[in-house]
Amino acid sequence: MNPEPEAAAVAGEDAPTGLELLYSQHRAQLLRFLRARTGDAAESEDIVQELWMRLRTQHVGPVANGRAYLFQMANNLVLDRARERARRARRERLWTEAVQLQAPAEGEAAAPGPAPDEELIGQEERRQLIQALPEGARRAFWMHKIEGCSHAEVASRLGISRSGVEKHIALAMKHLRRALTG
Repeated sequence: MNPEPEAAAVAGEDAPTGLELLYSQHRAQLLRFLRARTGDAAESEDIVQELWMRLRTQHVGPVANGRAYLFQMANNLVLDRARERARRARRERLWTEAVQLQAPAEGEAAAPGPAPDEELIGQEERRQLIQALPEGARRAFWMHKIEGCSHAEVASRLGISRSGVEKHIALAMKHLRRALTG
């Protein structure tokens, strides 16, 4: 599943760099390091894969200690993901608080909602917007936003990484924003 530098060279791509060779030599150690940092084997695999992709796409100058550089890159990816989780949790908390503030207090009359026919029209419009999404983005969006599955559950059901789920949902949101504002 994980590409190796030798396979990339055989496939006609550029010859592996020194860091890519070091990656292949230290991949098992990187995985152990990441499992210890994250406590999650699947996330560790995702991070190692992301590290590989960055090595293939980013061009860096000479590195004095390649092994230390790889482990620092891996650690930075762990920190990036932790920060993103914290930002996401904060957004969710703020959203939940905002929704709770808008909810009517007990005993108060709820604000009038749309008429039943308007609600049906709205549901049909939402269904059409979702159906217009690219296949992968539509499936991930539906499972996460409509069925309420977590990113990990969606990833498991679709057989992709959590990072892949996040990318699909971001793509779906981009398409929906464009459809609603355009």
